[in-house]
Amino acid sequence: MPRYEKHINRNPAVIDKLDEIDPNSVGAILYRPKDDVDRLLADFAQDIVQQGVRIGGIVQRHARSANGTHVMLAIDVATGQEISISQPLGSGATSCNLDTNGLAEAAAVVSKALRNKIDLLVVNKFARQEAAGRGLRAEFVDAITRGVPVLTAVPKKCLADWRTFTAGVGTLLPCDRESLEQWWCEISTRRGRSGALSPSCGYLGTMIPDRLMTTVRLSTTSSPKSPIGLFRRLRKQP
Repeated sequence: MPRYEKHINRNPAVIDKLDEIDPNSVGAILYRPKDDVDRLLADFAQDIVQQGVRIGGIVQRHARSANGTHVMLAIDVATGQEISISQPLGSGATSCNLDTNGLAEAAAVVSKALRNKIDLLVVNKFARQEAAGRGLRAEFVDAITRGVPVLTAVPKKCLADWRTFTAGVGTLLPCDRESLEQWWCEISTRRGRSGALSPSCGYLGTMIPDRLMTTVRLSTTSSPKSPIGLFRRLRKQP
């Protein structure tokens, strides 16, 4: 049995006691194929970290290995650890197969974050895997039922699945920075009043211009110890 298989082979999890959940604490960015939602989440996560907010979870990045194969990475926002969640199809391929071991390792990262006292959980997306009862579905359920604020992204084609999963609980957000900042301002202010965290809804910065962004190229160097260092490397031009 693969090392992380137990995190993947499970019955579809469902959210209990929906009437006790604060609907505003679940933010879902609705995006289309042309939207760079991965960069939006990574930028936002970096700025939240710099504000001293305790966050956990993963963001996603697409990369090219040394031989040119396409790789998808899940990045632990707390440590900067890179986890490959894809199985390359070969040199020059523009798509890849999902790696169940990698997905399960990413799920373990999210589960570990939930065991700590975090202010916000960031999960790169709720998509086909989660809709089918796999991927990070159980971690979504765990976070939402714990009352931990969750920020994720939902492709437009999976919107109906998301609504079924959450029974309509949650806030749909446009795929733009201003909407994320407004949502977080409201969440952090409300939880600050209850003593759950210190309010931090000031201006968090702006998106990095497209010319400063590039696809990650994998190297043999170890992952940076700081997540901030990793985010900077993701933005750095080759």
